[in-house]
Amino acid sequence: MEATYSFDRIEPLARHLTRTRPSLSYWQDAWRRFKANPRSIVSLYIVVALGLFTLFGPWLWTIDPTAQDLDQISAPPGADRRARVVEPYTRWITPNVTLEALSANPLAVIGEPTTQAVRLAWHPVAGASGYRVYRDIAEPNSPDALGLPLTDIVNAAFTGFEDRLDLKARTYHYTVVALSAEGRELEGFATLTVPVTRVITINEAIERELSQENGSASIGDIVFLDFHPLGTDYLGRDMLARLMHGARVSLFIGIVAPFLYVMVGIVYGSIAGFAGGRWDQLLMRFADFVVALPFLLFMILFKMVFNTEPGESGVFAMLLAMILLSWPATARLVRGQILQIREEAYIGASRLLGGGTMYLILRHMIPNTMGVILVTLTFAVPGAIFTEAFLSFIGMGVAPPNPSWGSMCNEGIKTMLTAPHELIFPAVLISLTVLVFNLLGDGLRDALDARMRSGE
Repeated sequence: MEATYSFDRIEPLARHLTRTRPSLSYWQDAWRRFKANPRSIVSLYIVVALGLFTLFGPWLWTIDPTAQDLDQISAPPGADRRARVVEPYTRWITPNVTLEALSANPLAVIGEPTTQAVRLAWHPVAGASGYRVYRDIAEPNSPDALGLPLTDIVNAAFTGFEDRLDLKARTYHYTVVALSAEGRELEGFATLTVPVTRVITINEAIERELSQENGSASIGDIVFLDFHPLGTDYLGRDMLARLMHGARVSLFIGIVAPFLYVMVGIVYGSIAGFAGGRWDQLLMRFADFVVALPFLLFMILFKMVFNTEPGESGVFAMLLAMILLSWPATARLVRGQILQIREEAYIGASRLLGGGTMYLILRHMIPNTMGVILVTLTFAVPGAIFTEAFLSFIGMGVAPPNPSWGSMCNEGIKTMLTAPHELIFPAVLISLTVLVFNLLGDGLRDALDARMRSGE
């Protein structure tokens, strides 16, 4: 019995299959698989946002990252920026404070306590040969924890002190302790809580154009100081501007260094894998030797060779050390891929048609390892960023005042208890960048691995 076929049924089915399963190239299929991974897509968007933040951020936020705002030192985000306009500072002459002026208070403030000065006066203590003045941001609860010693007054007749040391708009607790003739502290002390008001002189207000009325300010006006969205650091420098300029250094090293040493590893691994035999063994033993070299030691040696003085930036020495010592991992990976690809039939056919060594490597082998190379490069970027941050953190990378995320963490750890934002912002950017590049590399590996498509 002969089988009969109906072409009327086969042709619509063929058209349906053509519509539902279009022909895709390797890279088109990889992009389709990559888009199906939400974590990878989000990571890609964050990487693009970091690039825009780095390249175009300083053009939009034009604040000089080295400029200091001494009226706002270690100011957190959203801090009160109001200041009252006052007369220029005048020196306080040794006060002649009477008991009636102090009333019954053993310690009192003379005048208004402002960020210009806090003037204290106290009753003389019988038997005292002098006084010691302390200041603290927390209320003292023990004679052994009175805060920062401001001065020792050796004249018992002098019962006043003017504090002008780095005053901020906050509440301070002042303590005065009497001293014996031997310089020891006597029992008992007087403590006073003093809220300090931020002020700015009229000359500074006019110079900085802080008044809203034709550039002229009047005594007693309330003006607003410069706006810093992410606050300032311990020197009054804008955190947002420093993060933007620091990103240029961190991402430059984090992208350029991996790109260069991955390129070195590609060429080296391709030659070793294609040559095979003794040349392969010799080249890979040298790669093993490079792996054993200590990175930190060579970083120090390169800084000595380039005569990098203490306090100078060691970016070039860092970049050179990473390029010369970090390529063996890529070379091993590419060598393994080349050893596998060179046994393929199309490589033999190309060799029979007269293809030379470099032609085979550049035309067939490296393009077929491009997926592995992209994944390797993506995973190398966070490692390079972390290396730069670590070296800058220990003072061997980018030197102040040039910012980088690592050096900013090094500076922020000194004030982490009183101004945690100085450490949190650069640390979060380092962690976020390392995380998204790792997730991006993981998504690329899944999208470019041909074995992952076998079950589809």
